[in-house]
Amino acid sequence: MSLPAGDEPFDVVVVACDSGALLSDCIARAMAAEHCASVTLYDNASQDGWPQRVADRYRADARFSLLPGVRNIGFGSACNRGSAVGSAAWIVLLNPDCLVEAGTLSSLVRIAIANPGIGLLGADVRDALGREEPAARRRDPTPARLLHDHLPWRGDADAGVRCPREATALQRVDACSGALMLLPRRVYQQLSGFDESYFLHGEDLDLCARVRALGLEVAVANEVRVEHRQGGSSRARPVFVAWHKHIGLGRFLLRHKVRSLPGRALVVLGITAAFLLRGLPRALASRVY
Repeated sequence: MSLPAGDEPFDVVVVACDSGALLSDCIARAMAAEHCASVTLYDNASQDGWPQRVADRYRADARFSLLPGVRNIGFGSACNRGSAVGSAAWIVLLNPDCLVEAGTLSSLVRIAIANPGIGLLGADVRDALGREEPAARRRDPTPARLLHDHLPWRGDADAGVRCPREATALQRVDACSGALMLLPRRVYQQLSGFDESYFLHGEDLDLCARVRALGLEVAVANEVRVEHRQGGSSRARPVFVAWHKHIGLGRFLLRHKVRSLPGRALVVLGITAAFLLRGLPRALASRVY
C-alpha cells in the first residue's frame, strides 16, 4: 500500500567527530521524526564516547546503525558511507548539532514531492537565539563576492555570497546550509554523493553546484525552521577546522569558478593569506584548553 504524499519514508545520516552531548539529542529527535525509516551514525573516530552511548541507547531498535570509523575520513566520505545503509527514496544529511522537530523532515519531503524540479532542499536554519544562519541561503562564492563580503564598506547587498531571506515559502538559491540537506536518493546516487576530495567544508557548496549542473534546483523551505547549535566538533579542534574550511573553499573556487593560471595563483595566495591573517588568529582565540 502506498503512503500519502509527504508520508514517504526517509533515511537520516549523521556524522560525528567528538561532537559532544548534543549528539544524543540530535539522534533522539531524528529517531522520533515522523516517517523516519532509519538513522545511520557514522563515527569519525571520536574520542568523547558519545557515539557508543547513543548506540547503547538504541541497541534494540533495528532502525539505528552505528558505523565506527578507525580514523577520521572526512565529512563527505563519511556521509557517502552512511547513505549506503538505507534504502528509502529520500536521504537526509543532518549535522550532529542540528535539532529537528517531529514533523520537520516529513514537511521537507512533502515540499520536495510537490516541487519535482528540486534536487536538493534545505531549511530555515537558525542558531540557538533564533538568528538566521548566514550559510542558510548562499550564492556561489567567487573571488569578487568574497572580497565584497570582507570590505568594510559593503554597498550592494546583492553583491556578496549571502542571499537575503525572501518572503516566499520556497526560495531558490545556489547553495543552502550543509547542516540539513534533503535529496532524492536517485540524485545522490547519480552524483556518487559528496566529492571525497573535500575533507571538511566546501563539499556542501560542491554538491549543490553539481545538483544544479544536472538541471535541478537547490532551494530552501523558508517556513521549515531548524535549530543549529554550531561548534561541537569545531571547539575541540578549531585550528584543524579553520584550515580545512579555507582549503575546502579554495578547492571549490579552483574547481568551479577560476580557470586562468594567474587567477588560480591569486586564489591560492588569497586563501593562504585569509587563513594566516584571519582564520588562524580566530581559531587560536577560540581554542578550548
